[in-house]
Amino acid sequence: QVQLVESGGGLVQAGGSLRLSCAASGRTFSSYVMGWFRQAPGKEREFVARVNWSGTTTAYADSVRGRFTISNDNAKNTVYLQMNSLKPEDTAVYYCAARYGGWSAIPSAYDYWGQGTQVTVSS
Repeated sequence: QVQLVESGGGLVQAGGSLRLSCAASGRTFSSYVMGWFRQAPGKEREFVARVNWSGTTTAYADSVRGRFTISNDNAKNTVYLQMNSLKPEDTAVYYCAARYGGWSAIPSAYDYWGQGTQVTVSS
């Protein structure tokens, strides 16, 4: 069974940085796209970033481009989201997700999800 486990969330001051990790198990993920999504209370879940498992292509939401970086370590079966220059509007629960095949920004297109990790950015 596929399992995705996020970690690294917490409370940070505006302008600070956090690195989220997603440990993946239960599959060979070489044919998968790995994505990060976030959801604030009362808001819809939104796309943040994605990377194919080989690491050859990435994509970012306009709101985070230039501040966030997605990467993966195949040897560790882990995907990372480095978040710099954090803003209060980045506050949300961040979810790791996996999808077989090509990129999608639609949450329902993803096959597997982690439990989420809370990121809170104070002003």
